[in-house]
Amino acid sequence: MTVTASRIDRIEAGDLQGMGRTDIDDVLDYVHVPTAHLPGYLELYDRYLRQRWNVNELDFSVDRADWTDRMTEESRQSFLAIASGFHHGERQVEAELAPLLFGIPEDYKVFLTSHLEDEARHTVFFDRFYRDVVGIQGDGIMDILDASWPYIQETFVGPFGLLSYLTDDLRLHPYDKHIQMRYATTYMIWIEGVLALSVMKITLNYARDFKVLPAYYTGFTATCRDEARHVQGGMRFVRQLLDEDPAYVKDIHDTLRTLLTMAGARSGIVYYEPLGWSEDRVKALFADQLSKKLAMVGVSLPPEFEEMLSMVKPTLAGG
Repeated sequence: MTVTASRIDRIEAGDLQGMGRTDIDDVLDYVHVPTAHLPGYLELYDRYLRQRWNVNELDFSVDRADWTDRMTEESRQSFLAIASGFHHGERQVEAELAPLLFGIPEDYKVFLTSHLEDEARHTVFFDRFYRDVVGIQGDGIMDILDASWPYIQETFVGPFGLLSYLTDDLRLHPYDKHIQMRYATTYMIWIEGVLALSVMKITLNYARDFKVLPAYYTGFTATCRDEARHVQGGMRFVRQLLDEDPAYVKDIHDTLRTLLTMAGARSGIVYYEPLGWSEDRVKALFADQLSKKLAMVGVSLPPEFEEMLSMVKPTLAGG
């Protein structure tokens, strides 16, 4: 599918209410529009200034009724598995993105400050979803995070655990470009570019097709547009590193090999069918998103990766 120029304009200029009328599939395709010429960091920062949205403008009252009266217990449980991955993923990135600021180009530093603010907004969005729709109560954000933790899928700790290790490495060696590339591969390519965008499609297709959860659809579609900026900025950074030294591609391959090995080691069961997806369809979605991100940076995978991708057991998590 190709996003038309008029749809791109609506995505880029739409306000929060406009996001509620935007097809999520268009937003996901929009992520890959600038493949030939990725936007500059300051251009992305300008988009951020125009596209900021206020979580407190969302009214979750209809979502609450849909949650209790129109969704099945099975669909609620599958939905919570996805929402909890995002809830904790957004919060973790909010806390762990800052060390990247030290060793990156100045223009990227400016844009990355907006990326941090987006992650804080997304954390508050899920805090409101759990309070106003799911019905979890707590005095502060950490109370709600603690209450949503039991819904986390076991493989959340894989990519996000690796991200934590790489964040600690960046704190110690912020100018090491090998570490920067491993961090960017783990977060920008895999967590944001593959996991997050894939599972966004799953829940938002469900909300769209079954005509439920309008405030969730609006806020999470706006979140997806935010993620488009993050991914485009991240892919620009990866491509800049590769332009400096094509040998950094080994860091991409080694990191993806680790991530795919972890993705094939899941022992638990994730039920996608209540949301209208089979595991094979989710696996194909993951592979497609990875292929598109690698195309954005001009990287191909060795033949051995085809078998590794076939062994992936998709997890419902993102950030």
